[in-house]
Amino acid sequence: MAGGGMTTATSTNALPAAVMPAPAPQRRRRPRYRPAEIAVALAFLVPSTVVFVLFVFYPLVRTVWLSMHGSDIFGNATDFVGLDRYADFFGDPQLRTVLLVTLLFALCTVLPTLLLGLGLALALQAKVRAIGFFRTLMATPFAFSAASAAVVFDVFYSPSIGVFNGILSKLGMSGVEWLTDPATALPSLAVVSVWRDLGYAVLVFSAGLQAIPEEYLEAARLDGAGRWRVLTGIVLPLLTPTIFFMLVVSTIGSLQTFGEINILTGGGPDGATTTLVYGLYKSAFAFGASDYGLASVQGVVLLVLVSAITAIQFRVLQRKVFYS
Repeated sequence: MAGGGMTTATSTNALPAAVMPAPAPQRRRRPRYRPAEIAVALAFLVPSTVVFVLFVFYPLVRTVWLSMHGSDIFGNATDFVGLDRYADFFGDPQLRTVLLVTLLFALCTVLPTLLLGLGLALALQAKVRAIGFFRTLMATPFAFSAASAAVVFDVFYSPSIGVFNGILSKLGMSGVEWLTDPATALPSLAVVSVWRDLGYAVLVFSAGLQAIPEEYLEAARLDGAGRWRVLTGIVLPLLTPTIFFMLVVSTIGSLQTFGEINILTGGGPDGATTTLVYGLYKSAFAFGASDYGLASVQGVVLLVLVSAITAIQFRVLQRKVFYS
C-alpha cells in the first residue's frame, strides 16, 4: 500500500518448461534370417551343390582345359596349345561336314516330331468310344529306350528280311539299302528318332490341349466359328507355350542323339550320319582312340551350338508365345 492508494502486488509464478518425453527405446530389428535358419538352408544345399560340382561344373571346366592342350597316345594332356585345336577343327573339311550333318539331323527330327505329335494330339481329343485306349497306344513309343527302338528298326530296315523292303517288293519295287546308302542313311535314322520321341510329344501336347478352358471353345462355336477358325484363333494361340517348350526340348534332344547312330550305322556310311556327339565318341573312345583334346573341342562346340540355338529360340520366338 503506497501513496494512499491500494495496489495489489501480484506475484507471477513462472510455469515450468515443458518436459520433453524421453525417446522411446529403439527396437532392434530382427534379422531376416536367423543364423540357425541359414545353417539349415546351407545344409540342405550341400548335397546338391556337391553333385553339381562333381558331375557338371568340374567336367565342364576339365573339358575346356583339355580342349586347349595336346594329348599323347594314352589321352594324357601334354603341352598348352591355346586355340589351335579349335582352328584345326573348323579348318578340317571333314569336321565341318560333321557340324552340317548335326544341324541337318536336328532339322529332320524336330519339325516332324512337333507336327506329327500335334496332329495326333488334336485327333485324340475326339470324344469317341475307346479314345483312352488310342491315347495310350500313341504314347507307347515314349516307353522305348533308344537301344530298343534301334534294334526294332534294325529289323525293319534289314535288306533281306526287313519289313520296309518286303512292302516295296509287294508293290513291285526294288529294295532300298536304308542304312548303307549315304542318301538314305540319315533320313532313316531320323525316322527312328521321330518315332521314339513321338510318344512324349503326344503326351505333352495332349496335356496342353486339355488345359484349354472348354468355355472358350464353346463361346467361339456359338459365335459361328468353324473348326479351322477355332483351331487357328483359339487352340493354337493358347497352345503356344507348349509348342515353344517342345521346340526347345526337342532341339536339345536331337543335337544330343547318340544311341540310334551308334547301333544302326556307327556314323557311316562314309561319315553320312556322324554328328558332333558321335564324332566326340569316335575321337575319345571308339576303336581304341584316345584323343581327348579333339573330343573336348567337339564337346565345347556342341555346348556353344546348343546354347546359341536355345538363345535364338528364346529371343525370336518367346515374344510370340501367348501366356494366358
